[in-house]
Amino acid sequence: MANWVYPLGTAADGKWDISLGTSDSSLAVDGWAHTGLKVATLAAGAAVELPAAAEERIVVPLSGSFTVTVDGGEYVLNGRQSVFHGPSDVLYSGIDKAVTISSNDGGRVAVATAPVKASYPTRLITAAETPVELRGAGNCSRQVHNFGTPAALEADRFIVCEVITPAGNWSSYPPHKHDEEKDGETSLEEIYYFETRVAPGSPAPEDADAIGYARVYASDERPIDVSAEVRTGDVVLVPYGWHGPAMAAPGYDLYYLNVMAGPGRVRDWLISDDPHHGWIRQTWEGQDVDPRLPFTA
Repeated sequence: MANWVYPLGTAADGKWDISLGTSDSSLAVDGWAHTGLKVATLAAGAAVELPAAAEERIVVPLSGSFTVTVDGGEYVLNGRQSVFHGPSDVLYSGIDKAVTISSNDGGRVAVATAPVKASYPTRLITAAETPVELRGAGNCSRQVHNFGTPAALEADRFIVCEVITPAGNWSSYPPHKHDEEKDGETSLEEIYYFETRVAPGSPAPEDADAIGYARVYASDERPIDVSAEVRTGDVVLVPYGWHGPAMAAPGYDLYYLNVMAGPGRVRDWLISDDPHHGWIRQTWEGQDVDPRLPFTA
């Protein structure tokens, strides 16, 4: 069975902490074809480069601010202290363009990718322009930054967003799938890149181990069974199957960056709920969104 879970350090390549599924990734993943992710930690004044390739890319600051050079044009991305401090500026690069990412003060940056053929213009999406959605209710409340969804970004294949889940809450719930091209569903690979932290105000000791959990399981005859403990820098790949919940353990906030793309004609996130658990959506009616949301700077 292919490996679908990559703890921090197991998908590193050169200057990149993570390099999975991209045009220049040296680590091959069997059965993976439509999405990619790179993450780098830059020292002050350092830079990373991506060669021109037939893949669309979106640069997402995780901590710190960055300057991105695309086709000779410079774009300043005003970042954030951490992924738990609200949205960041992001940059969509289009395709067949070399990209250089640098940082005066250092930081951590992600690049979501998808192999494509159609060209769309480079676009800066500022934090102020980013659609922020509070999804669910009660202990299923989470915050979604929809900067790379079809409603917010003109692109060819991929759908990119980030989700922040307060300590003790469940997200990616009810469990759902998007692994078939049919009425009401699109076939999409999905990458989860995780970060965790001790929740503000928690009486946690200095050596507290901020953790979350991720679940993926089979929806048909194709085998998959993931029950992963996740921390900052870990990646879970979802090639198919039911996935969810992503659980923020009590005392620890959970973040994940989602990258989705697939072979279908329509760029849309259409899902089917696991029929055993879809009823939970009805219970959100009349419940308030968790008052800890939204997380901001």
